[in-house]
Parts: sequence; structure tokens; C-alpha cells
Amino acid sequence: MANPIISVENVSHRYEQQNVLEDINFNIHQGSFVGLVGPNGSGKTTLIKLMLGIEKIQRGSVKAFGKPIQKFKNEGRMSYVSQKANAFTRGFPATVREVVSMGIVSNQKPLLPGQKSDHELIVYALKQVHMKDYLNRNIGDLSGGQQQRVFIARAIVNQPELLILDEPTVGVDSENVDHFYQLLSKLNQELGITLVLVTHDIGSITTYVTDLLCLNKSIHYHGDPSGFENMTDKERSKLYGHSIHTITHDH
Repeated sequence: MANPIISVENVSHRYEQQNVLEDINFNIHQGSFVGLVGPNGSGKTTLIKLMLGIEKIQRGSVKAFGKPIQKFKNEGRMSYVSQKANAFTRGFPATVREVVSMGIVSNQKPLLPGQKSDHELIVYALKQVHMKDYLNRNIGDLSGGQQQRVFIARAIVNQPELLILDEPTVGVDSENVDHFYQLLSKLNQELGITLVLVTHDIGSITTYVTDLLCLNKSIHYHGDPSGFENMTDKERSKLYGHSIHTITHDH
């Protein structure tokens, strides 16, 4: 098997006197679609920040594309959509084109033959999320689901190898959540983007992901989503530390 694009080894983390993560070990391989689930306060967002190099590692190591995250130069290879990405109000003075352009990593060099211009990159990214027709619309005038698609376009405008999304369905109405997951699956399967999706929606995400990681300070499950899906609610509640009931969806 090829070397992992993300490797997390013996990572522990704490804030003041509280342990947030305890002895975390896992790898993410190219082409996978990883669902990261767990209760509130389980350390999911902290783990993502460590993987991105946003948070300083206290114990253990994180490697991205074979390099320690502290020494890794991203240059568009990894991209991130936060759970607050679509916190826009009506009338926010930016068009869809302008928002997506914010994600472009400029190399300050003349275009090489065959290299796409910024405009071509923006249009290409919007096409992938079915938002090209909204190019000149104001971002604040779009629905929550449409805004989130635009922010995914911003995240993929540099054609990254890894895309990390933290609770991307916040603000997306329930009728469009499955369409949103189908879009992510397309990015994974057709464009070859490795995905890490932080979500609470364990009822339907198992249909789309290739790997499921259940975190509650430590890793309680990591593997094929069918194994997690076949657990009883009682078994899953034990992993979460409180009672849960899974709502399944038909596709």
C-alpha cells in the first residue's frame, strides 16, 4: 500500500488540565473518503487543527505527504472548509466569483503553456459544484446550501489532493443534505480528491464514506463503515458515552 498522505502517531493534546485527545493513531490514504464522527467535545475539531498545522502539537507527531506538519509547505495540496464558512448575512459585498478567487494560491509567475488562468480555475471549480450560473451573484443572497457549495468551490479551486470539511451541512436544509453528500462523493470518485468529513450525521454518512473514524478523546472505532453501521444503538452509545439512536436513510 502507498504511503499515507496523513499520518497521526501517538498524538495527545490537552487544554489547561483537561485531556482533549489521548494517544491517537491512524493513517489516511490517497483516494479515501473518511468520515470523522463523535459526540460534542470529543476532540474532532482539535484533531483537524493538528492535521492542518493550525494547532501546535503537544505530544506525538502528524505528517502530511510524508513530512512533519510543522515543515510541510501546503501550496494548495491541502484545503479546508470550516463549519463557520457560510456565516454570511444578506447583502455581504462579495460576489461568488470574488469568494472563490480568495482560495487561489498565486505563484506570481507568468502562465505556462496549458496552465489555467485564475478565471478558468474559478469557472472550473464552480462547474464541479454546479454553481457556475451563479458566478456574478452576491454570496449573501444565496441559500445556506448554495453558499456551502461556493465554499467548496473555493476550497478546490487549486485542485487540492486533500479536502477537510468540518460540519459542512450546518445551514443546509435536510432535503439537500443527501445531494450534498453525493456531491462530495463525486469529488472523491471522479476528481480523486481525498476527503475527511467531520459530521454528526452517522445515519446517512456511512453510505458514502470508505472509512469511518469514531472519536471520543481516543479512537473507539476505525475501519469499514459497514462494521459501525451493523452495531446496535446500545453498542454505538457505548462508544459515544451517552445514549444515541441512529436514523437511517434510504437512497
